[in-house]
Amino acid sequence: MYAAERQQLILTSARADGRAEVGALAEQLDVSTETIRRDLTALERRGLLQRVHGGAIPVDRVEPEVGLDVRIGRRAAVKQRIALRALEEIPAGGTVLLDSGTSTLAIAQALPADASCTVITNSLMIGAALSAKPGIELMQLGGRVRPVTGAAVGRWTCESLAELTVDVGFFGANGFDVQHGLTTPDQEEAAVKRAMVRAARTTVLVADSSKAGRAHLNRFAELDEIDLLITDAELDGDLAEELRAAGPTVVTA
Repeated sequence: MYAAERQQLILTSARADGRAEVGALAEQLDVSTETIRRDLTALERRGLLQRVHGGAIPVDRVEPEVGLDVRIGRRAAVKQRIALRALEEIPAGGTVLLDSGTSTLAIAQALPADASCTVITNSLMIGAALSAKPGIELMQLGGRVRPVTGAAVGRWTCESLAELTVDVGFFGANGFDVQHGLTTPDQEEAAVKRAMVRAARTTVLVADSSKAGRAHLNRFAELDEIDLLITDAELDGDLAEELRAAGPTVVTA
């Protein structure tokens, strides 16, 4: 069987089943798993599949970006545990960057009322959550606000970040894996996240395990740019080891 024929069979199967799994396809087509991985990569480059851990999904099955009002309710208890673990990384009296997102919002909500630190954020919702905490010196980044996320983006935001050096930055991501790094759907949000990563002495990804193995259009950081990943115990063990080998310390909450 020619590669083009095999890839068409893989694509047809993925569209019928909603996903393509490397092991099952290798057995079905009587080829090595490495051959299947090369086929999936070729289909991804053609914009037909999106690679995820263990396989791929057709692009028409990729979940569209949803607003904060929907995402806040997803895995709320897990995000709260991640947030509480994240608080351990904040130095007393230090400077902190909080990226826009629901996991970083959970950090803002978990900060004690008597916390003493400076927090910089591009999120309107995070800013509102922190404005009533007297020990927090809040710095709200300006820019065009994206309605879907409530995040300030654009040139003003990135230029402000270029002038900063903070102790620790906490970042969310719509997806993360070894091959694609940290990704998000929107180009302008990716640019702001990239500027935040550059501004932070210590970089922390806070993301629950449902984001693992997912890849979106815009990469904003490689895994070796991240010092620490805080996630939950449902993260696949093999993937956790791959992530550690790629750079960050991985802890579960």
